[in-house]
Amino acid sequence: MKKSSLLYYFAGLMSCYLLSACDKDYLEQPSEDQVEAPYFFNTAKDLEVATNDFYSMLATTSVYTEDASSDNLMPLNPSDRVKGNRIVPVASGSGGWSWGNLRKINYFLANYHRANDQEAKDKYSGIARFFRAYFYYDKVKTFGDVPWYSGVLDAKDPELYKPRDSRVLVMDSVLADLDYAIQHIPAEKQLNLITRYTALLLKARVALFEGTFRKYHQINDHEKFLQAAADAAGELMNSGAYTLYTEGGASAAYRNLFARDNQDQIETILAADYELGLKVHSLAYSYTSPTSGSYGLTKDMVNSYLMNDGSRFTDKNNFQTTGFFQEMQNRDPRLTQTTAGPDFRVNGESRNEPVTLNLTTTGYRLIKALPNRAQWGTGASVFDIVLFRYAEALLIFAEAKAELGTLTQADLDQTINRLRTRVGMPDLDLAQANANPDPYLEAMYRQVPASANKGVILEIRRERRIELFNEGQRWDDLMRWKEGQKLNQPMVGVYFSGAGSHDFTGDGQADVFLHTGNASGAPSSVTSLININQRTLRNPTTGEQNATSGNLDPFPQDGAFDERRDYYAPLPSEDLILNPSLLQNPGWDE
Repeated sequence: MKKSSLLYYFAGLMSCYLLSACDKDYLEQPSEDQVEAPYFFNTAKDLEVATNDFYSMLATTSVYTEDASSDNLMPLNPSDRVKGNRIVPVASGSGGWSWGNLRKINYFLANYHRANDQEAKDKYSGIARFFRAYFYYDKVKTFGDVPWYSGVLDAKDPELYKPRDSRVLVMDSVLADLDYAIQHIPAEKQLNLITRYTALLLKARVALFEGTFRKYHQINDHEKFLQAAADAAGELMNSGAYTLYTEGGASAAYRNLFARDNQDQIETILAADYELGLKVHSLAYSYTSPTSGSYGLTKDMVNSYLMNDGSRFTDKNNFQTTGFFQEMQNRDPRLTQTTAGPDFRVNGESRNEPVTLNLTTTGYRLIKALPNRAQWGTGASVFDIVLFRYAEALLIFAEAKAELGTLTQADLDQTINRLRTRVGMPDLDLAQANANPDPYLEAMYRQVPASANKGVILEIRRERRIELFNEGQRWDDLMRWKEGQKLNQPMVGVYFSGAGSHDFTGDGQADVFLHTGNASGAPSSVTSLININQRTLRNPTTGEQNATSGNLDPFPQDGAFDERRDYYAPLPSEDLILNPSLLQNPGWDE
């Protein structure tokens, strides 16, 4: 249903004008207009218009590209944070240390009580506090301790120059805002608007992040947040408002969920709305252009998918040197609904798509959320972006209880196993997982301690990585689990046994031809040529680069994550000068 785009656009313009807070940081704001507030915050419509501007804070298309700054997805140009090339920003308010959105929210909260409609005051003050929690959650994830401001400040207020408040104070305040939002926002299903259900899922997401961050970074009181995560996710599950989307069955439902133009309210709790002629984006172009995103799934992402009988692909002999067609056989159906498999067919078309490895850095082409071909041009995409969905609540509930040590088989059956049932996968067995932890995942997640629940924690992480792939959460997951070291591991692609012809589709004809500068011997059936002097190979056993056989190696320099500093971003140098009470994050002042 496409009805909110124009509302957000015009409401945003109005509230920007009235609140005088667009495109300026809070230090540059004029004092509150004492005449303006009494004449604006009087009706339910006034409150709605004012809070509509807050929706611009939500990530939209970046949700579906954020994984390219993690170990999940390798783009044409690796990100600075994966390469270890982040630097201390200079300009005040840059690098994420900006506060204009907070001032708009606090200005609203200082004035909404003037309205004469109690129901509207409850609803829209709840929405404002949802966004304040969202704002501060992002700040804490990025910087750690930050100053907490609950009111509007003018340029002379000494509070502007206070030091950072403790993480404890800020995150307790975030949970208090979310509890208020859950209590006051109506429990209604609105695809493009914040509701009580959105607030419940945000609380579960925030509390899981904070609980596991504290646990693995050895900060006190992690249990409180893990329990809050389980409780919020459980409340959403028990509401019965949402379920999993299953249209298309095990072989297509997961792909269909994201590739359709219009989201519905079966599983999707909140989506960014797009419509031709009103609001469009270019995600499909970046997925299909060899000179734009050129995204490719990494090999260890592909290795993480189980076989369709529930056994582990990485337990197989020679899994590291298995060719493309063979490794795609009999796997978790989500694999070939996420990357182009041997029988990949574009939505709405009747023929299989030719193998085109020039569209992907790793050979594993991204197709999750890829729509029909008509939307592949610049500014031609109109499919909605899923921001919050029910499946995440199931994953949060299972992980929180596993980390607390209270997970039961019944918990798995109503969470992880429902996700597996959607795609026809066998159930996860708690006792079996804990009796036989996966050594491949143990090497990947080194911080998980030996415990009775180690095996199932690893399996829940597997499920989370697969189910939420390319939905913008992988970097945060690695940070909260204290697994930044994972970014330093090779991010390679498809394995090739050597130069010559390779059959990717299993029809007995070559689709890909590897050569060292002379492709004259390529069969006529070949649709992808690779010069391994330019797109080099890395031997998976020895690590040798520029090898004659091995995995495509699009990022030969590898990641460079610094454990001393990179869990937090640096503050801008000008802000440290403006406010001498602020201190730079550790490792960034060297």
